[in-house]
Amino acid sequence: MPFEFSPPFLKGLSRLPPKNKVSHLTADTTIKATKMGAPIPAPHRCFNMRNPIARALILTVAILTISTLLIHSDTEIRNVLVKTATTAKDVISQRPMGNYQNGQWGQMLNAPIEQVGGSKTKSSAAPTPSPTFSNGSSSFAMSCDYEMSKLRKWREKYNLQKTFEYTKRYVQISRQPIRRKSITNLQQQLLVDDAIKVVDVTKHYKPETCPEPLVAPVSQSPFPTSVNASDFMFGVSTTYQRFTDTQTSPVNEWTYWLTDGRGHSNGGKLILMLLDASDDEIQDAGEQLRNAGIDVDVYRSDKSLIMAVRYLTLVPTMYNHPERLNKKWLVTCDDDTFFPSFHALADRFAEYDADFPMYIGTFSEDVNNIQRHGSQAFGGAGVFLSVPMAEIVSDKYADCKSDQKVKESNSGWGPQGDILLRKCIYDNSDVKLTLLNDLWQLDLYGDPSGFYESGIKPLSLHHYRGGGWHIAHPWHYTKVAYLCGEDCTLQRFRTQDDFIISNGFSVAYYPQGIDFDLGQFEATFHPAPEDHGWNMDFTLGPQRSSLHKTGKKLSWDLQEANLSQEDGSLSQVYVRKHDDWRWKNPDGTPMAVRDGVIELVWLPEKREV
Repeated sequence: MPFEFSPPFLKGLSRLPPKNKVSHLTADTTIKATKMGAPIPAPHRCFNMRNPIARALILTVAILTISTLLIHSDTEIRNVLVKTATTAKDVISQRPMGNYQNGQWGQMLNAPIEQVGGSKTKSSAAPTPSPTFSNGSSSFAMSCDYEMSKLRKWREKYNLQKTFEYTKRYVQISRQPIRRKSITNLQQQLLVDDAIKVVDVTKHYKPETCPEPLVAPVSQSPFPTSVNASDFMFGVSTTYQRFTDTQTSPVNEWTYWLTDGRGHSNGGKLILMLLDASDDEIQDAGEQLRNAGIDVDVYRSDKSLIMAVRYLTLVPTMYNHPERLNKKWLVTCDDDTFFPSFHALADRFAEYDADFPMYIGTFSEDVNNIQRHGSQAFGGAGVFLSVPMAEIVSDKYADCKSDQKVKESNSGWGPQGDILLRKCIYDNSDVKLTLLNDLWQLDLYGDPSGFYESGIKPLSLHHYRGGGWHIAHPWHYTKVAYLCGEDCTLQRFRTQDDFIISNGFSVAYYPQGIDFDLGQFEATFHPAPEDHGWNMDFTLGPQRSSLHKTGKKLSWDLQEANLSQEDGSLSQVYVRKHDDWRWKNPDGTPMAVRDGVIELVWLPEKREV
């Protein structure tokens, strides 16, 4: 009888021809072997296993048959196969977004599954539990429940529509022995399937399964908790009203760069001078700051002195302080000066010779201001004097604040404290300004996102409280540094679906792709009062064109960040308003019809503290 290649599940598909029908086969296709004395013919060419089509057909049928048997017999295995198929679909779909169509964001958004009266309206099955991730010391149970009390609070606080977009995304920090990059490309998408939902704060929704977190590689930079600022003394002159006003109070910002974040001083000393403050006001200010962990002495400044002289007075006040003996650098700055990376600041100043008279600072970014006020350190960015330099200013203080010198310090905008200090140094020594360009005066107006989204690591920030200047929230921006180190602040991460996370500042989406130089500042801001188009080029370089009103960019801006006391994670709340003047199409129509919130929750790694 003839030999047949016929597995049980392929019966009837690949039988060989009967013995009496093999005469058409050639000698080359006849197997030279015998069974019961008869030649064994070769299998038919259509099912020759050397034929790739036949092999593919047989393999396919085999897999389908085995899968069917297993699925009918084992529900768990069936679930694994379904999950694997879903994963394969996600891998195949490289850009599943589709959230920007016909010039508007949000065309493909869905409402989450509503829960009415405690019952689930669309399915009785419990949601698949979200993954639990461990960093070696703690486990983080990711939760994508809709916390309606929190959403209602945000709606009221940020004046959102009753129905708005919301997505929550976890980010796992991965500290590695790498350098900080201006832009880090992630091999993941920010949005996974229907990650952005449209929620109505008057309703309740079923919990949902969280996607696996984004993994953000970061350098092993030091944490704010380990800063040693003992070489520095800072002098600030302000008013009690500004100190206590919720819009201008510097207490939170000072707590970041003058304490370890746990209620203890980091060694830095603050000299605070309050204009014409009462004894009670001086005591109250001192108590607030000391309760926050800041090492401070508070003084009353003389209201009879003009502002420029009050500023100059900070130098002899610090120099004559008994703790000056333990300091290397005496620093004058404003109540809205902020130092986001004190480790980096201290490391930079360790390179200078503090035993030599030194005057260190930076220019304004606006060349018009240099032409107007002169070549000098602009005080909002921080003016750093070595102790020998401060000694010269203190010795010559009386001459430096004379009526004649005050008159000479008037650049047409009134007497300037920066000019008065510069003249005191230049007139009484051979010392000239040492430029440190990583300090930032930030003399800019309008939308500051082009600066904060540039990926730089600034040593100081200034003018972030509005009042004609820009508005920013550096105290919130830098909270992520407690989890992943100082390099994390404002570090950029680009996802596969054309989002860029400027960590702590914004989440920006580019619906037409990113076809521009990310190494250039975006010209979202402008100088004042005279904008020639090139005012800031000498410090920022030529800036690329703004994407305002082009339909090419949509941004959610950070409004708050909150550290969890339970697991050490950090929640960042980014908000976008549908009527934001920046996010328009070229024809003037809005890019979004709803307000939106993106919540990023950063998970820390295990570390020694």
